[in-house]
Amino acid sequence: MNEIRQLSDRIDALEARLMYQDVTIETLNHTITAQWQTIDGLTRQVSQLNERLREAESGSFRPSNEPPPHY
Repeated sequence: MNEIRQLSDRIDALEARLMYQDVTIETLNHTITAQWQTIDGLTRQVSQLNERLREAESGSFRPSNEPPPHY
C-alpha cells in the first residue's frame, strides 16, 4: 500500500511540473511572438532609413523647404 501511495505522489508531482512547464512554454511563445513583431518593424524601419540615406547621398532627395535651383 505504501508503494502505491509513493507512486501516486510521484505522478502528482510530475503532473504539477507538467502544468508549470505548459504555462512557461505558453509565456515564452507569447514573448517570442512579440519580439519577432518588434524585429520585423525595426527591420522595415532600417530599410526605409537606408533608402532615404541612399537618396540623400545620390542627391536626388531634396528637402521640401529648399527652393529650386533657378531662384
